[in-house]
Amino acid sequence: MSRTVLTRRMFLGRTTAAASMLAVPRLQQAMAQPPAEGDSQQRQRIEQAMPTKAPVTPRRPRKLLIFDLNVGYGGHGSIPTANQAFTLMGRRTGAFETVVSKDPAVFEPASLRQFDAVFFNNTVGNLFKAPALRRSLIEFVYGGGGLMGVHGTSVAFTHWPGAHEDWPEFGLMLGARGANHRDSDEHVFIKLDDPDHPINRAFEGRDFDYRDEFFRVHGPYSRDRVRVLLSIDTDKTTFEGQPRGNCYREDDDYALAWVRQYGRGRVFYCTIAHNPYVFWDPKMLQFYLAATQFALGDLPAPTTPSAKLTPAVRAQERLGWRLALMPSPVKELTLFELIDKTAEQGLLYVGGSGRQKVSHDIAKAFDDRLSADEMRQIRLKLDAAAVRLLVYQVQSEPLNESDRRRIIEFARIMGCEAIASETGDLALAAAPEIVKADGLTGTESTAGLLTRISTSGPIPTIFTIEFGRDGRDTGNGWIQDIAFFNETSARLAPKR
Repeated sequence: MSRTVLTRRMFLGRTTAAASMLAVPRLQQAMAQPPAEGDSQQRQRIEQAMPTKAPVTPRRPRKLLIFDLNVGYGGHGSIPTANQAFTLMGRRTGAFETVVSKDPAVFEPASLRQFDAVFFNNTVGNLFKAPALRRSLIEFVYGGGGLMGVHGTSVAFTHWPGAHEDWPEFGLMLGARGANHRDSDEHVFIKLDDPDHPINRAFEGRDFDYRDEFFRVHGPYSRDRVRVLLSIDTDKTTFEGQPRGNCYREDDDYALAWVRQYGRGRVFYCTIAHNPYVFWDPKMLQFYLAATQFALGDLPAPTTPSAKLTPAVRAQERLGWRLALMPSPVKELTLFELIDKTAEQGLLYVGGSGRQKVSHDIAKAFDDRLSADEMRQIRLKLDAAAVRLLVYQVQSEPLNESDRRRIIEFARIMGCEAIASETGDLALAAAPEIVKADGLTGTESTAGLLTRISTSGPIPTIFTIEFGRDGRDTGNGWIQDIAFFNETSARLAPKR
């Protein structure tokens, strides 16, 4: 779809909020008066609506950075409301504390490492251009930090007015670009694409209707990349109002909220954030609190892209299992070639090794001597293939402690969750156990899988299969292993 260049007037119309706008009964009380009141009344509304308890107990004290800078645009009226709502909500529930800033210097590595997640609150425009700060943000998220965005964040790091792209990888990381919309109080029916998802629990499995300004995003949005939580129900919704930009999608897919994994990072986006009243709506505050705990790393929630949810993958989610294709010591493939083989088999995860070359164009070993741009090309390759790098394999463990730390840090910033080594002494924090699944050729192999099942909940486990392992009869034993693993996990997984 071609991109429509927007003017300032076409985009992000001024907030309009009054009780007559809403068809949603539970919002009528929130909209009983126009939101042109003083800060104390707004705070009272938020406090009356916000949850008293977080979905889960934080594993440790959490810190959320709220960044609300706008460049070339005056900013949404909902920004201070959201700042206040998140701050009060985190304080009341004990789930997190917040720091609100407009200063790009907060993204310096020494500053950023104090936070568990970053919330870009309706940030329109090219927020900062310094390559070092952008690299710091990418490495923070890819290495395991959280990223949240709402509404105007979909045009962050673009030149405004016009939303001209300046940092494509931010759009990839977030999951979409674009800000075409209809009226700021558009009425739509919203369906829960994933009713049982932990972040969607606020809605109790029920679709609903709502009024706000709903963006129609474009590329790089794809259900091959993101796990859609909410979308417009086009069977029930009549599109009305003046379109600002191209509001039509040929695929009829109007996603409103999603999660994704970018490397090891936890990413959440929702477009429902234009009007201030969103942030004194009880259901939306519950939804945003759950999303925040997901981004911070406390609320476990699946991120497998919607288009990849086969019965086997859904079963593996319930079990806490993931299957990664690993490089062979005999059949040499570059990392990029192995990524392609992984995608061809419909797998979501791959392992890489320090002995591999990255690609024919990047004829260098896959290790920490790669340049920042070469690491970026690896991230983009993985994203394009809808494959995650899960395991980093080390052939010989260094004795020097500084070299060991260097390997661990490289694996972390490349988004790996585990390191496979000869002794197992090289480890990332909170790494799942790695179990070799080569040679699964019959039901006698099921016993090893049964040990990774618990009635008390999933046991996070990374199973690995080595590419190219030959079967006696067909020469494709590794493909048989994949098929057997998928069939067995579907059979063993607990039913919902």
